[in-house]
Amino acid sequence: MKRCITIGIIIIVCFLCQSTVFHYLELSGTVPNLLLIVTMSFGLMRGRREGLLVGFFSGLLIDIFFGKYLGPFAFIYMTMGYINGFFHRIYYVEDVLLPMLMITLNEFFFNVIVYAVYFLLRNRLDFGNYLADVILPEMMYTILITLFFYKILVRINLRLKKVKEAE
Repeated sequence: MKRCITIGIIIIVCFLCQSTVFHYLELSGTVPNLLLIVTMSFGLMRGRREGLLVGFFSGLLIDIFFGKYLGPFAFIYMTMGYINGFFHRIYYVEDVLLPMLMITLNEFFFNVIVYAVYFLLRNRLDFGNYLADVILPEMMYTILITLFFYKILVRINLRLKKVKEAE
């Protein structure tokens, strides 16, 4: 129960930071995708089920507050969390390379999916411009924030494991 409450608080805090605080810290007009970092992290650290659930609730928050429809971002984040959960077996706490590689791939595929759904289907075909103006700056900013934020999530996860073992 404590784990669910803690993860819920993490999701809400990251959503609030992503949608408010980081808009004052924009680089090239983009903000880091903290919810994708949380989804990737819990998918790697806890497995497919946890990644799927964290991704679903992270995406659902975005759909509720910023989406035109309920569900597209929940589905995208949920899928990303589930796919990251497959790498749970080869994940080590000390390893930083796998999370950095995964967040790079997640951010790229997330933005390509967003481009396909929201722009390509409306006959806006300038992918090169979208890549240079949105995908690459957001990807770099998210990678930079992941270096610091991921270590905090690992510590929280280790404390949650210790609490569970103590019970």
